[in-house]
Amino acid sequence: MTHSMTAFARQAHEADWGRLELELRSVNQRYLEPHFRLPESLRDLEPAFREALRKTLARGKVECSLRFEPASQDGRLAVSPERLEALAVALTEIRHAVPGAPMPDALALLEHPGVLDSDGTDMEDVKQEALALFQAALDDLVAGRRREGDKLAVIIHERLAAVNAQITEVRRLMPEILERQRSQLLERLEAVRAELDPQRLEAELVLLAQKADVDEELDRLATHVAEVERQLEQKGPIGRRLDFLMQELNREANTLSSKSVVASTTRSAVELKVLIEQMREQIQNIE
Repeated sequence: MTHSMTAFARQAHEADWGRLELELRSVNQRYLEPHFRLPESLRDLEPAFREALRKTLARGKVECSLRFEPASQDGRLAVSPERLEALAVALTEIRHAVPGAPMPDALALLEHPGVLDSDGTDMEDVKQEALALFQAALDDLVAGRRREGDKLAVIIHERLAAVNAQITEVRRLMPEILERQRSQLLERLEAVRAELDPQRLEAELVLLAQKADVDEELDRLATHVAEVERQLEQKGPIGRRLDFLMQELNREANTLSSKSVVASTTRSAVELKVLIEQMREQIQNIE
């Protein structure tokens, strides 16, 4: 089952103690790379969030943003004078000790633990709800990555079918190409009326046919295509394996191009490279 690394999810919850809103965004990345933006009062939830991501996702840059708006009876934020005064004293001491140290602005002061009075709010209830909110958002994110992965798989299957069509066409043309080469060579030799050693001529023709023979390259291309199709049906992360297979497909397409002796095989080699590059671009987003 193919999963994309690109998705977005948002969850929110309101209660008597206030409002929580959580967003998850993920984009392609070689490894799992989580980033968190959490309020200071809920900062200790980061290890639990990080572990949940590690157990669920294998790759992707994931940004988690959690906002907490405490409720107040009169609609205003309740500031703790005692905590704010203690913080002001500490900042004054820092300013005297390190004159060049930047001081926090008012918004940063509000985010400092304890400055906003929770007015009796049990933060354990808030944390439990935040954990549940994160899990719900993570489930949505995984579902979104799966839907996007299904679309990517359809695109890749279409390109694989086109690659197979090119392989079939080159196979069909090869006997005709080799016979045309033989005839053209004999015609040129007859035109110059050269005295030829029949055995030497036959050896040259065999050597020419071997240089133009691309059966091995076509076989390997077909094998790689079959492996890509098999990988698309596997469970778990497949992006790195698919990326490796794209490199192998491109290698065979390059060899086919280098052995090309007529325009038809050159065109097929170019078309193969285009199809492989189109697949590679999509695979960059697959987990």
